[in-house]
Amino acid sequence: MYHTVLSLGSNLGDSEALVAWVVANARQLGSVKTVSSMYSTPPWGGVEQPDFRNVTMAVESEYTPRQWLLWGSNLEARAMRTREVRWGPRTLDVDVIASWLLADDGGPLDVFSDDPDLLLPHPRAHERAFVLTPWLEIEPHARLHGRPIDELLAETRADERAAIRLIGPVPDVDPDQPPVCAE
Repeated sequence: MYHTVLSLGSNLGDSEALVAWVVANARQLGSVKTVSSMYSTPPWGGVEQPDFRNVTMAVESEYTPRQWLLWGSNLEARAMRTREVRWGPRTLDVDVIASWLLADDGGPLDVFSDDPDLLLPHPRAHERAFVLTPWLEIEPHARLHGRPIDELLAETRADERAAIRLIGPVPDVDPDQPPVCAE
C-alpha cells in the first residue's frame, strides 16, 4: 500500500469543476484519504496567465506513484491538456508530489525516483507555496526532503504566500461527466 500526495491545478476552462472532477474520479477509486480546500493561487514561473485553482489530495491504495502519474495523465488528456509553454496555462495539471510505501512492520518508507518522467519527491514542490499551503492544511505534520512542510512553506516567497486565497471546499461533481475544457 502506498500513501501518495497529488497536487491538482487548473487555470483554463471551468477550473474549479475540473479540479473537483479529478477528486471525484479518485473518490470513485475508493483511494482518497483526505482532500484540501480549494485555493486561488497566482501563476508560477513568469508566464502571464490567469490565477490557478489548486487542491492537494492524499491517496492511499495499491497504486504505485507511476500508476498515479498515468492516471493523472489520462485525466489531463481527457481535459484536453496541452503542453505548449513551460509553466504556461493549462486546463488541468495532476502532479505526483511525494509517496511513501506503507510497510507492514512500521513506519512509511520514502519512495524515490530519478526517472525524468517521474522525479520523486517532486523536485520543486518545496519552493511552491501553491503546493505546500493546501498540503499543510490536510497533513500538518508531513515532511518533504526530511523537513517539516510548514518550515518549507515559511521559506517560500512572502508575496506568493500572501497572494494565495482560500476558495472553500471542493464541490461535488459527477466523475463520469468531464467539465467544459474550452481554453
